[in-house]
Amino acid sequence: MINDITSMEALRLARKIKDKELSVIEVLRTQLNAVYEREPLYNSYITIMEDEAYRQAKFVQQRIDTGGLADSPLAGVLVAIKDNICTKSVRTTCASKMLEEFIPSYDATVIERLKEAGVILIGKVNLDEFAMGGTTTSSYFGATKNPWNVKHVPGGSSGGSASVVAAEEAYISLGSDTGGSIRQPASFCGVVGIKPTYGTVSRYGLIPFAPSLDQIGPIGRCVSDCVAMLEVISGHDPKDSTSIRKKNYSYREALVDDIKGMRIGIPKLYLDEGLDDDVHKKFTEVVKTYKGLGADVEFFDMNVLRYSPQAYFVISCAEATSSLSRFDGLKYGYGIEEYEGIQELYIKSRSEAFGDEVKRRIMLGAFTQSPGKYEDYYNKARKIRRLIYQAYEEAFEKYDVLLSPEQIKTAPPLNYKVNDPKEKHQSEMLNASVNLAGLPAVCLPCGQDRNGLPIGIQLIAKQFGEKNIIRAAYAFEQTRPYERPSILT
Repeated sequence: MINDITSMEALRLARKIKDKELSVIEVLRTQLNAVYEREPLYNSYITIMEDEAYRQAKFVQQRIDTGGLADSPLAGVLVAIKDNICTKSVRTTCASKMLEEFIPSYDATVIERLKEAGVILIGKVNLDEFAMGGTTTSSYFGATKNPWNVKHVPGGSSGGSASVVAAEEAYISLGSDTGGSIRQPASFCGVVGIKPTYGTVSRYGLIPFAPSLDQIGPIGRCVSDCVAMLEVISGHDPKDSTSIRKKNYSYREALVDDIKGMRIGIPKLYLDEGLDDDVHKKFTEVVKTYKGLGADVEFFDMNVLRYSPQAYFVISCAEATSSLSRFDGLKYGYGIEEYEGIQELYIKSRSEAFGDEVKRRIMLGAFTQSPGKYEDYYNKARKIRRLIYQAYEEAFEKYDVLLSPEQIKTAPPLNYKVNDPKEKHQSEMLNASVNLAGLPAVCLPCGQDRNGLPIGIQLIAKQFGEKNIIRAAYAFEQTRPYERPSILT
């Protein structure tokens, strides 16, 4: 019974609820039973919002019964939220000791929009501390496991957001993407993740890592579910100065199984960066599939992307240094009880409450903005960012979407340490440039490696070109059914 309900696609579940085949309370009860059964293994949730979820479920059921949510495609669907997105009266920790007991007094704009749409929030999920990492092992609340193999990482920083969807502990989730943090865990966990154009989704209420790069987006088990969620959370927000006003957010009209004549470009650089043999093999099959669907596929040079990881790290760390300066042990967050002078309060509170990765990035950010280093590092990174944006603009004059592998390898083991800087940069090169240019991108599964771990592909479009990547992703998705982790079958 648990599997029958929890394995459904979100849109199908919502239809069953509206048709009175299932009640919201019944679905919630079944889903919570699955969560409590599976969580000791996966550690995806930081806070399970059981009481709040039941209150929401009763209210939403009343609205559905009276026809108040007839136009909402996700009414009654259970959604998990990355724990760096503020939820009123529910703690928001950023997976850090610094905010272990922080309870916001307001909802983020995306949370307000989800509640208006009749979505049920089931809990807050794990991440790398302050969204800084790619494994979800740096969390103060312990590492999250990959549902395909619990000895492997789920990716990060939105590892909890991807893990709960793959493990069928939520139907859809929200993550945040600063340099691939939605797409990379979606790839590792065999699900779909969308990073929207910068400014499409309000960042109000998202605790920032790097404000010029951060973007909230959905993770689901199919393209249609993610698109429905994207429609709910998109839209101009006067509370976010970076929010863009658009006339049309109707992304579902792009769910068309026809890409004949679509122009798809593949940067050659991506295939020269040490791809694992299994990843390369699957990607070659993907290219053949797109050609078979009638798309015009072409390889081309885009070598400036080689510098995106370096530019990303300099800019993101500089912005992180500023963003995290508010956590000083004084106004809110962790603060030591005994100290002599304000300087000692700042130093000891931050030293005790921040993890090693956060401290490293703060120090790197401070260094790149220090006297004599600003021009050499930060300003040069900004110039490279502009060159990357221009290179994408030129590419999209010729192509509708760009295609690439999402990662050079599948999910590494939990105890894996990247000691080779080149390997780390090769992996991040596939993702970071998208954030630097503010572009939309989607990751979707394309198969597994010889060890049964998921492999993902990435589609990128020009700014506000979400419909192109949705169309290309949906068409590809129709060629192969969704696969569940073997532990759930």
